[in-house]
Amino acid sequence: MADAAAGPLLRVEDLAVHFPLGGGLLGGRKRIIHAVDGVDLELRKGECLGLVGESGCGKSSLALSIVGLQAPTRGRILLDGKDVNGPGLGRLDRARFVQMVFQDPYSSLNPRQTVQRTLEAPLRLHGMTDRAEREARIAEILRHVGLRPEQAQRYPHEFSGGQRQRVGIARALILKPRIIVLDEPVSALDVSIRAQIINLLLELKDTLDLSYIMISHDLGVVEHMSDRVAVMYLGRIVETGGWHRIFTAPRHPYTRALIAAIPDPFGATRGAKITGDLPNPLEPPSGCHFHPRCPEMRDVCRQPVVPPLDEIDPGHRVRCVRTGELAVERTVP
Repeated sequence: MADAAAGPLLRVEDLAVHFPLGGGLLGGRKRIIHAVDGVDLELRKGECLGLVGESGCGKSSLALSIVGLQAPTRGRILLDGKDVNGPGLGRLDRARFVQMVFQDPYSSLNPRQTVQRTLEAPLRLHGMTDRAEREARIAEILRHVGLRPEQAQRYPHEFSGGQRQRVGIARALILKPRIIVLDEPVSALDVSIRAQIINLLLELKDTLDLSYIMISHDLGVVEHMSDRVAVMYLGRIVETGGWHRIFTAPRHPYTRALIAAIPDPFGATRGAKITGDLPNPLEPPSGCHFHPRCPEMRDVCRQPVVPPLDEIDPGHRVRCVRTGELAVERTVP
């Protein structure tokens, strides 16, 4: 569980990631994809924060910015209170603080390098010059992820999909980071293997005192692993709160639609599901980005003002101009 008394281990402030495109203007303006559009986020020590939303909502762009693989257009990222672009936190320091496990274990590993070389490279880069020390560290981390030290001499094609993802997890852990960003870590795996990797991640979180950001479109995985959940739609966080509150009493119409889309084993109807397609990120809707697909939309939702992410209960924030109104509607018999 998270340490509520301490400050956030990670803080994201008004983060935006925009991708300019060529090919002329669009409506007299430059063509820009607003992948992430003003995100505020916190992660506390020992916490797993689930980040959910449809494909194309900006989850992976946000993750890449946090680990330093994508430069943000604006905003700040603070690790343990230090701005990643400020003095006192260099690129190597950032790599020792936060690492990432990628979605596809087939493409995220170099097929021409043994596991030994893959895991050794960051240790060399960070100044571990003693060979015996490197080998001891690699053996230790392989045991942590359920592999044998002698398997370090193998190439990626000699492993199964689940074993490759274990190697990917080992690579993320080799520098002893404090935060791991998990980008759909089980979506490319067979169903029979997913539970093993999820249980491994939960065990490592406790054993190594890690904090996670878990990105997934599978709400079952998020519900199982997360302490808190942030719901993202078209570049913005629309709701965030404790996992129990999000899954049992969601307040944003988009969150309710996501929950309604979870298959029910008894065929029960959970509520209205999402209709229509995700809008073009080159031309995001004005006001609330969700209003063209929202079954509870009113004229106020179209107004060209971004709704604030308001705290409606302790730790529970919602970006909807009708949050209070909808709550009243649901309590009237």
